[in-house]
Amino acid sequence: MPDILKITSVLIAIIFLIKKRWNLGLVMAFSSVMLAFLYLLSPVEFITAFYKATTDNTTISLILSLTLIRIFENVMRKNGIMQQMMDSFRGMVMDRRILMASMPALIGLLPSMGGALFSAPMVDEASKNTCISPEKKAFVNYIFRHPWEFILPLYPGIILASAITSYSLRDLIIANMPYALCLLVGGSIWGLSGIGRQKEGFRKISRADLISFIPLTLILIMVMIFHLNLAISLGLVIIGLFAVLRCTPTYILKSIKEGFSWEIILIILGVMTFKAILNSSGAVTNISAFFTNEGIPVLPVLFFLPFIYGLLTGLTVGFIGSTFPILLGLENVNHIGAISFAFASGYVGVLLSPVHLCLVLTREYFKASMKGIYLRIIRAVILIMSVAVIEYFILTRYYLAR
Repeated sequence: MPDILKITSVLIAIIFLIKKRWNLGLVMAFSSVMLAFLYLLSPVEFITAFYKATTDNTTISLILSLTLIRIFENVMRKNGIMQQMMDSFRGMVMDRRILMASMPALIGLLPSMGGALFSAPMVDEASKNTCISPEKKAFVNYIFRHPWEFILPLYPGIILASAITSYSLRDLIIANMPYALCLLVGGSIWGLSGIGRQKEGFRKISRADLISFIPLTLILIMVMIFHLNLAISLGLVIIGLFAVLRCTPTYILKSIKEGFSWEIILIILGVMTFKAILNSSGAVTNISAFFTNEGIPVLPVLFFLPFIYGLLTGLTVGFIGSTFPILLGLENVNHIGAISFAFASGYVGVLLSPVHLCLVLTREYFKASMKGIYLRIIRAVILIMSVAVIEYFILTRYYLAR
């Protein structure tokens, strides 16, 4: 069986099982076994690849980082720190349009499934006494929640992309920054325009309001400026939170227990094993040779493969874990511009996915027309991909000139 058919059959199996709501970790584990079978790897070769993948420092660091993110989110939410951040924004913002956008953006700082449902009532409240359509409200709530997944090291997608590609989080964040800005610009143009400036009440910002921003700010400073490992940065901030909040040993143990997730561990182990089997089988090299021999341009592959997976699964970690190990074997993909372009392509698919939980919950809350929401989302994603193409050619030229 040709390599392209083997890989295609594995990718179809991944999509089918995800649609059947299998755990992503189990899907990737099954796909690894299927791949090993198709490439006739012996049990010893499979176990060796699995051992190397699961004991690799990158895998261990990834599991630790994602566990610490869950602990951090839990402590911030349960101790009212996130609520304090939102309340302080309400006091600082005088323009109702900015308030509408800031509520989903603030809640989006902490990754949580279906978090758009949390911010929807706030957007609805901020837009009271205005003639804003349900579709526009839904679009604002949806789009302003999602710039962070491009750039925030609290989201598993960008962490996983960094681990698979071996590019630093800092480099990926910088490369992805224009796409996050595109969402903010698109949300402002097609979500907030025409509303008109309406003043909100102002209240004095307290010391507690300002302090509430410190934990997240410290993490970003340590990762972006001092290039500190994310797990270390999170660990230091969490320890600081426990100390400042004077948490009891019982509370600390409970927080650690709630942050620990076998599901997350299984996903990471499954993805990293899948990558290892791809390399061990020679599939990546063979697929790269196929595209080169057939004269297929790399740019359409970088777009369509992540995009289709993002669209069908609605999961960022899904399209990254399934397609990035394959894309890395393509010719002229070993630079940050290609990786960032593939990330944008996949995430555009996620934003358009009809199974994306945030989109489903937002539409349901505002009783909005899906067509009306999609017309605005499509404009925003066209803006993202236009910028992505420009950035790709600029960074490719820079890479080739080195």
